[in-house]
Amino acid sequence: MGAVGWRPRGSSRVRNAVLWDALRTVLDRIAPEGPSDVVDVGGGTGGFAVPLAELGHRVTVVDASPDALAALERRADEAGVTVKAVQGDAVDLPDLLGSDAADLVLCHSVLEYVDDPDAAVRALTATLRPGGSASVLVAGQVAAALHRAVAGHFDDARHVLTDPDGRWGDHDRMPRRFTRETLSALVAASGLTVGELHGVRIFADLIPGNLVDADHTAAGRGPGGERAAEALIALESAAAVHPILRELATQLHLLAHK
Repeated sequence: MGAVGWRPRGSSRVRNAVLWDALRTVLDRIAPEGPSDVVDVGGGTGGFAVPLAELGHRVTVVDASPDALAALERRADEAGVTVKAVQGDAVDLPDLLGSDAADLVLCHSVLEYVDDPDAAVRALTATLRPGGSASVLVAGQVAAALHRAVAGHFDDARHVLTDPDGRWGDHDRMPRRFTRETLSALVAASGLTVGELHGVRIFADLIPGNLVDADHTAAGRGPGGERAAEALIALESAAAVHPILRELATQLHLLAHK
């Protein structure tokens, strides 16, 4: 039932290889011989939920958008799997699902947008069973400064580094970004034990797009073809746990344990 040997299909293959490898490891630890109860907070249309259900796990998606949940149900039907869809917000998890309801909670690209990140993390902590884990993915503050600088927006880059929320200005659509320290402190304050931190998309967002388009390279049309895609995945995997390079990732991924 574990995710051994499995990676996402399509264009997310390169960009999310590190994340899926981390999820594979934690799922193999939680339930080496059987399915897990997984809750995907803000899981939207099922980009993670449906593949996890295909692996045999019992998956529930909690999302505030009824349109996203409708798309999730269509996607699950097309894949021939069942994913439970629940409309609601992250802070309402214990009321919606009860306490100790999940072996694994995914909270990906949610904490940047919620009104109260502390309350959201406390809610997902309450939903976890003892021995369970949380997979938390957030936007990286340092990476945002790097990307603005590379684009020639030097004042924006400086502002990202000095702004408490990691925003580059009033027109920045991201309400907040995190560093390793701020993310770890947020998670630890909820009572979870901070585990492994991975950098996701360290290089993939900085190189030409035809090298990270899995469909393009798989057909051999990219400059390096499939070999380049595999080499980039290997590079991302090696850099993901590097104590310096992981800080430059577009997204920071933290595993925390109850």
